[in-house]
Amino acid sequence: MSNTRSYPRHVKTDAGDIEFRLMARSDEAAVLAFAQKLPTHDLLFLPRNISQPKVLSAWVNEIERGAITSLLAVKAGAVVGCGTLVRDPHSWSPHVGEIRMVVSQDVRGQGVGRALSQETFALALGAGLEKLSVQMTVDQQAAIALFESLGFKAEALLRDHVRDVDGRTHDIVVLGHNVAQVRAQMEAYGLPGAVQH
Repeated sequence: MSNTRSYPRHVKTDAGDIEFRLMARSDEAAVLAFAQKLPTHDLLFLPRNISQPKVLSAWVNEIERGAITSLLAVKAGAVVGCGTLVRDPHSWSPHVGEIRMVVSQDVRGQGVGRALSQETFALALGAGLEKLSVQMTVDQQAAIALFESLGFKAEALLRDHVRDVDGRTHDIVVLGHNVAQVRAQMEAYGLPGAVQH
């Protein structure tokens, strides 16, 4: 999808050395193990429950079709995070990409989420997308702050949008980033390099 990023790529974090690599069918079991250890609440803002094998299998099919690019964060052979870029070139919004990101509880607050969000954002920039969105439940303050630090801004609040396994509903916040506008502003000020990673 992008000519500008090559993988695998290694990053030093407070959690140790993290390898970023593109997800493939051979990662299915490792991603399932990762997803099944996530708190259910962390899965709510994803459109489907990725802790189910059939959902994961459909996900890999989408990757192979080219509709989704998923980046895995791997520590000592185990998946500790996943950043996904979703776009639909056949929709009315071919210029828009959605970022979905989940990080394992045992590496939170150690820079893994930050590195993964930056890497996924760089992938989206390399894909030439003009607008990006990301969504999460309103109580996920750390994740919201992380994306705001990348220039995302709250655009919508979807009340009672998801229902958890106990039947409780949760609000979802949608953050957006107008990449094309930021890029144009940077170029106007003579700073084209500022949006290139």
